[in-house]
Amino acid sequence: MKRTSYHHGALRDELIAACLRLIETEGIAAVSLRRVAREAGVSTGAPYHHFADRAALLATLSTKGFELLAAELTAARNATTGSPLDTLGALAGAYVRFSREQRGYFRLMFRPELSQPEKHPDTIVAGDAAFAILADAIGECVAAGLLPADKADILGITWWGIGHGLASLWLDGQLEKRAVQLGTTAPELVEDVMRTMSALLAPGS
Repeated sequence: MKRTSYHHGALRDELIAACLRLIETEGIAAVSLRRVAREAGVSTGAPYHHFADRAALLATLSTKGFELLAAELTAARNATTGSPLDTLGALAGAYVRFSREQRGYFRLMFRPELSQPEKHPDTIVAGDAAFAILADAIGECVAAGLLPADKADILGITWWGIGHGLASLWLDGQLEKRAVQLGTTAPELVEDVMRTMSALLAPGS
């Protein structure tokens, strides 16, 4: 049954929610404006009032995903009371948790060929803002003499790569498989990996 009682702005939010549900249940390939309209219970022409095409809809979701990720990273950073290296570990842990709790967003955010961020600058801005939180944390480690200044950029990418790799392995079921083999759980394994990395980076290690 089609909905006809959406208030201004509510339809856009419902279309975004419907798209996210499709990604989480059937994958990104299932997304089309027609299918999203059906999922939202509106006419097939309704999405075009808010999104020019499929890429515009996916770019909107990518942007929101990066904004949500930035909020999670900021919260993790603010909640950390240990050393700057502990903050790096907390950021990586938050990144992995985000991938688990927001699977639909996470799977889309790193598929630029679908959302075409070059045509949607807000997506690029949101992604850069999320990465800047990690870069700032790296900078704090450098300022504290814990990391070399000339490797700050490389270490930022390295830390991102570790977090993203763990997140992807978890989403694909491989991290839980290895955790069982090691007699632990996936969350505990993530924490152990990040503690190990922080220890290796610590001065004198």
